[in-house]
Amino acid sequence: MVDPDRQLSAPQPEHLSGVQVFFLTLACAVVTANAYYIHPIISLVADDFGIDRGMIGIVPALNQIALALGIFLLLPLGDLASNKRLTAVFVTAQTVSIAAMAFAPGFTVFLLGSTVLGFFTIAPYLLPAYASKRVAPERLGYVTALLTTGIILGILLARTGAGVVAEYLGWRTIYYVAATLMLIVSILLPMVMDGGERSREPLSAKRYFGLIGSLGPLVKANPEILISGAIQGLSFGVFLTIWMGLGLHIPEKLGYGVDVVGYLALLAVVSMITTPRFGKWADRIGARRARFILTTVQLFVNSLLLVTGHSLWLLIIPLILTNTFGPSIDVTGRMTFLSKSPDVRTRLMTVYIVLMFLGGGFGSWVGTASYAAGGWTLTASVTLVMSTLIWLLALWGYRQYGQAKA
Repeated sequence: MVDPDRQLSAPQPEHLSGVQVFFLTLACAVVTANAYYIHPIISLVADDFGIDRGMIGIVPALNQIALALGIFLLLPLGDLASNKRLTAVFVTAQTVSIAAMAFAPGFTVFLLGSTVLGFFTIAPYLLPAYASKRVAPERLGYVTALLTTGIILGILLARTGAGVVAEYLGWRTIYYVAATLMLIVSILLPMVMDGGERSREPLSAKRYFGLIGSLGPLVKANPEILISGAIQGLSFGVFLTIWMGLGLHIPEKLGYGVDVVGYLALLAVVSMITTPRFGKWADRIGARRARFILTTVQLFVNSLLLVTGHSLWLLIIPLILTNTFGPSIDVTGRMTFLSKSPDVRTRLMTVYIVLMFLGGGFGSWVGTASYAAGGWTLTASVTLVMSTLIWLLALWGYRQYGQAKA
């Protein structure tokens, strides 16, 4: 019987250079962006395919749920096989899927392409575990924050670029560009990654299912991962609830084009500046304490959405603050388990990301459904309830594990 917790690579991999970390950050941006092009253009896609505005949320919802399934089934392979080889396969599958969306003759093909795309969007969550094994412990928070910043950059460029491009060149154009970027990444990323993590034994069904089966005992031995994952799931759900609602609210009630939704997404640039700094701050005061402080502020910020929804200019205030503090909650959550043994980090990341995207799937659906049922007031109210649950979980995590090493 093969022990899935056993160290699988003989030589210890060398630490990543600054150039490698930079490229991995850019790769995270490109592969993450694919799921977010839909946000500002969701009304245009709905109109083009003749889909009800309240139901178009099924596209991002199924994308997120498929991603959670893909993470569960595929990400654990990062503890079993070469991360370089896995990344090459996953990125290639993403490239094919995004191309299918670009040329989709109808809504069914578009929805299928988006769903398959979600299933293979593994690289942004494999790369942080890959990098964590190749950085000094005192740089873990900083490098994790940099890769998170890459994810933020991808989300930022996707939502901003998609809104502007779709307004003037049509929504399909953005997917043509996305497919081209993915082709470039699929060629270059395997060249940057080393192949140092090699399995000593050939991959087999027995080893694979043994690895999947090890997730239960691993969670039992590390129960805090459920708290961290639930916090991030709800946080991601809040994020998508807000932006799915805005994608309908701004064109329908505030009278602006989808390019304005994209311009608002540009506010996320603030997080590229603040997230690495909050990562260093969390290194100093501890991940759990930092997370509790951040979620406290975030609860107040999200309450402002209820009173600012009637004005585009007033909405800018909570959106800036949300982008300032929200991504750092993710960083602190990851820090609670990326300091564990290298042999279990990828599988702990699996549990964390599965919970995250289950929350994202819920948020994608509830953002459009709540808006269709009760307008912006109901969408903002749902967001506030979810933010309150996040704060309570962060308080529990701090009280329960506040003195633990992270």
